[in-house]
Amino acid sequence: MKYAVITGASSGMGLEFARQLAERGYGIVVISDRPDENRRAAESLRERSHADVRVIDLDLALPEAAETIYREVSDWGLEVEILVSNAGMLLFSTLERTPLDRLDRIVALHCATPIKLIRLFGQDMLRRHQGYILITASSTAWMPYPTISHYAATKAFLKSFSQSVWYEFRRYGVGVTALFPGAVDTPLYRLDGRKRKWLLRLGMMQTPRQTVEAALRTLFRRRYRCVPGFFYETDGCPLRGRPGPPVVAGPENPRPQQAARQGLSRFLPQNRFLVGRETNFTLSLRLRIIVLTKYFY
Repeated sequence: MKYAVITGASSGMGLEFARQLAERGYGIVVISDRPDENRRAAESLRERSHADVRVIDLDLALPEAAETIYREVSDWGLEVEILVSNAGMLLFSTLERTPLDRLDRIVALHCATPIKLIRLFGQDMLRRHQGYILITASSTAWMPYPTISHYAATKAFLKSFSQSVWYEFRRYGVGVTALFPGAVDTPLYRLDGRKRKWLLRLGMMQTPRQTVEAALRTLFRRRYRCVPGFFYETDGCPLRGRPGPPVVAGPENPRPQQAARQGLSRFLPQNRFLVGRETNFTLSLRLRIIVLTKYFY
């Protein structure tokens, strides 16, 4: 049997990844720092899919977390075909109000541990010329986000890292896919039921099942990027497909000039993904910032 190692698999998208991969016949290694939730997730997976499920209770922000996971999985003698680096945390605060230990933790969890896990499990996949790696980033990786600057910056790091590793690994038959979801209906967002229903109805929040189904389709096609949900559907989204030629502001192209006068334009990086697409993109950015600041900050 081949196995999928999934970090943050005790709840939310991680648990949904475990469910869908177990249904595909994979054994599952559930990893998070919540022992009780890990046990409940493992029992649920065994009952639902009759999968072989192993559990590792571990704080993924610890410096030696990746080495501990790799050593334990190797001691079990498991062949890992899929690595899902999904564990994450969300901080809503300005930088000046964020404690230093929280900054250390989010950088370790989103950057240091994923790099090490991909290095360790990736070497085995490269030797076998077979494997899949999925890295959960975020739509915030593509744009500035005041009040979650630390979170967005770590996701931007994952965006750059994943595309580079995709290029390095593809010649060996190993796929690397980065997932860039918008808001997903998981415990990461501390919302009451009414607000969740409202966001789901508007399409500004997806269910874990929708997001994971899209991610796995992309992963098994060995594509390097998956952008499901609200931002993908927005015409001005900088993530949608491959951008066309940049539009330069001028008398014959007045729209970029008009967009530049909008209040949030000073936050928009001027690159070929965005120039000439400001109007709808700015609208989507406004909506997200309004929702985030209204409900969380």
